[in-house]
Amino acid sequence: MADPVASRDAAETATLAKGGRTSFFGYVLRLAARFPFLFIAGRLYGAEALGRFAYATMLVELVAMLATLGLKRGLAEEMARRPQDEAGALIDALLITLLVSLAGSAVLVALPELVFPATELKALDRWFALIIPFIALADVALAGLAFHHDVAAQVRARSIVEPWVLSIAALALAFTAWKGDGMLIAYLLSMVAAFVAALAPALGRFGWPVRYRLDPARLWRLVKANGPLAGADIAEWGARRLDIFILGRFASAEIVGIYYVAQQIASLPQRLKSSFDPILGPVLTRNLAAGNIAKVAAHVRQISFWVAAVQLGAVLALGMTGKAGMGLFGPAFAAGVTVLAALLTVELFAAQAAVAEGALIYVARGANLVWSVAGLAVQLGLSLWLVPMDGPLGGGVGAALALAIAALLQSVAKSRLLQARLGHRVSGWRPSLLLAGIPAAAVGTLVLRTPEPIQLSIGLVAILGSYGFIIWRFGFKGADRLLFARGLKKIEDEAAALPLPGA
Repeated sequence: MADPVASRDAAETATLAKGGRTSFFGYVLRLAARFPFLFIAGRLYGAEALGRFAYATMLVELVAMLATLGLKRGLAEEMARRPQDEAGALIDALLITLLVSLAGSAVLVALPELVFPATELKALDRWFALIIPFIALADVALAGLAFHHDVAAQVRARSIVEPWVLSIAALALAFTAWKGDGMLIAYLLSMVAAFVAALAPALGRFGWPVRYRLDPARLWRLVKANGPLAGADIAEWGARRLDIFILGRFASAEIVGIYYVAQQIASLPQRLKSSFDPILGPVLTRNLAAGNIAKVAAHVRQISFWVAAVQLGAVLALGMTGKAGMGLFGPAFAAGVTVLAALLTVELFAAQAAVAEGALIYVARGANLVWSVAGLAVQLGLSLWLVPMDGPLGGGVGAALALAIAALLQSVAKSRLLQARLGHRVSGWRPSLLLAGIPAAAVGTLVLRTPEPIQLSIGLVAILGSYGFIIWRFGFKGADRLLFARGLKKIEDEAAALPLPGA
């Protein structure tokens, strides 16, 4: 007779694998739409217009992140605490987010120069910040759906609706009288569409809570409980946008535009980690509530390895063919290849810290926030030294290097902190990653000797293929292979015969 505990552990690993795989499919869809947008922006609008767009969207997304007050991840814990009133927990979170996002929008509407510094204000610019509530409310609605492992809703909203509306609208508007504001209008349309695609299924699943009563004290308790988590979210998100913010203050819009394209390409491997976010939080909160600390550490190890294994292959392929890839968006963008290489290195450093933080936000919120703020402070100090055009490096390379050093610091610190709190190993790095990476890098060296069209077609396949074959043959063992199994029932059946992941 099967051990019920082992079966439950296997089912959880299967759920993580299925959720990560579903989100990874969404990641591929988002990638398929993101590259057309970057190509359209680079070729039809130019680096300067793209830099203006990048800075404006960075600022409104920062305010939207502030408005969620950590509820993108904290909502799972609140719903677990109120199992009979999940709809009420969602409405509370949406109400708090709406109030804060409206306040943030009001500030930026009154001060549009914060959103568009050093450029002439146009008619649309003042009202652009009104998109903030749509972004924030969509994030919270998707967090509520993720509590019930409905990752498909996030895939639809963020990986299909949002990027494809953005790309199609930007292309259409490039040939109209509204081209000057074309990318901004396309962004507004994409975020409203994503909001509808997120809120509709959330209201359909949860409905309006029975006998709901507005309770300011309950709302304030929710705000206070998520304070440290909100700070960590902002610090982590800010670390990914501080470079753009500082560049916007010290460099031209064209340099910001080139850096933005490099950042978008480099951030693609990072999205692999975020594929697991919607499903990881609910699984960890349930195990923590039950006191299953060893299982929490095991799940962190498993996800860390999955992320590192897939991410390393993507980093090698994108990095080795970086100059050819950047050149696709226009001749001016090829100059950003050094920035791209540095930002890809950032992703390797940051992956383990990001996965560790997925558990730290529940077991050590205060300490996690301290390290997040410390990393942000290090990045800020280095950026102010390295980014100014008269600095040691100047421009995008300085911003990327500052980010890399800060990411390495947080990777080491947060992994060690989580290991100390759980009393179990949490690192997902294994020697097989190096075993697969070295031959793939050698293949990449040969690929660089070929013409750029070959690099971006056969070369990419050769690098990924050599890496994938070795990591699958020698790195993926037992439960590791569940990530690529088909069908939840099949996953659970196979998982029942396997040891606890990472054991």
